Amino acid sequence: MTDRAVRRRRQALFLLFFLPGIAMSSWVTRTPDVRDQLGLSTGQMGLVLFGLSVGSMIGILCSGRCVSRFGTRPVIALGTLLIITGTLVMAVGSAVPSAPLVTAGLCLFGAGMGGGEVAVNVDGADVEHITGTAVLPTLHGCFSLGTVIGGTAGMAATAAALPVPWHLTVVALIATGMLVHALRAVPAGIGVSAAPSTPGPSPGSGPEQPAKPQVWRDRKLLLIGAIVLAMALAEGAANDWLPLLMVDGHGLDAAMGSLVFVGFAAAMTLGRFSGTFFLNRFGRAAVVRASAISGAAGLLLVIFSDNAVVAATAVLFWGLGASLGFPVALSAAGDSGPDQTARVSLVAIIGYIAFLVGPPALGFLGDHYGLRSAMVVVLVFVASAILIAPAADTRDRTATAVDLPQRTARSTDPAGHYQEDRS
Repeated sequence: MTDRAVRRRRQALFLLFFLPGIAMSSWVTRTPDVRDQLGLSTGQMGLVLFGLSVGSMIGILCSGRCVSRFGTRPVIALGTLLIITGTLVMAVGSAVPSAPLVTAGLCLFGAGMGGGEVAVNVDGADVEHITGTAVLPTLHGCFSLGTVIGGTAGMAATAAALPVPWHLTVVALIATGMLVHALRAVPAGIGVSAAPSTPGPSPGSGPEQPAKPQVWRDRKLLLIGAIVLAMALAEGAANDWLPLLMVDGHGLDAAMGSLVFVGFAAAMTLGRFSGTFFLNRFGRAAVVRASAISGAAGLLLVIFSDNAVVAATAVLFWGLGASLGFPVALSAAGDSGPDQTARVSLVAIIGYIAFLVGPPALGFLGDHYGLRSAMVVVLVFVASAILIAPAADTRDRTATAVDLPQRTARSTDPAGHYQEDRS
């Protein structure tokens, strides 16, 4: 694979991260309108959002196995198509209006996010190993940039009283064009695990390639997964509930609630695009700890301050804090030992469970105690990440004799795909 092909592949991944960001924020900014059109309470809206959880779990549970068998490219394609299809179904459901149809659309959307985004992260981790540079923070920054642009457009659509079905249909058409353009640059075969034709170890396997169940017993990897869980929950909670939190919890109107969400997304984008500088200067553990402190401080003010201006400003600290935990922990997982695909898949699965499945459950708490009180759960998780941040520093493990050949002994096959010589 030439340098030009690697650049095109990285640019395609940027676009594939950008696309779900636009789709997700387009939905989020219209949730107050959709709730009103459907005539639902906060708890009933939590049931609708539970469709996102169900779909996400299906996609997440299938993603690792599908990537190992088919590679990242077809999983990315299918996942993105499900996101587009789910967006269209939500558009129809909001037009009818029909809560079950919106729920079904969210289920498709969640399946696409849960499956496709795990595959994109595996592909991004592979690009990091090829280039030797931190790529995942910038890739996740593209997701956040997509949420800023989609959120800004959603805020404008809300202010202009643009019907939700029209808005979501336009988003789906734009996303289709992005997918067609980007998918051509993603190579086939990335992430595929060679399966032996007969029982027993495959040729060339050895102690440097432990069986995948051992990944689940890696204590440091599980601590990295705990960091991802906390920080992804902080991001997902804002993506699902922030506009409603500002409307119901702090008395803002729908357009201002969307504006606060755009501010959150902008802070996420700033944190992720500047992340490489801070990672190179201070290291992963320090960056994760600082991120968790910022996120906890922002959540604390949003939950307990009765001043809407203070709460809206604190959202910026929440966004900065949530920005780097997920991508930095994924990079740490890829460097934490052998079998990179299994390690990144495991941590990405934990992250997307927290990001996509956790937040809808907050709706049930919000129905009984209010959304502000429900966010205390998120605050506890983020505060815990401050204590376990040192687990993100895996530099001592990347220089081992096991890992060095993976970084240095790369060649290309006749099709131009990277192969790793682990002998």
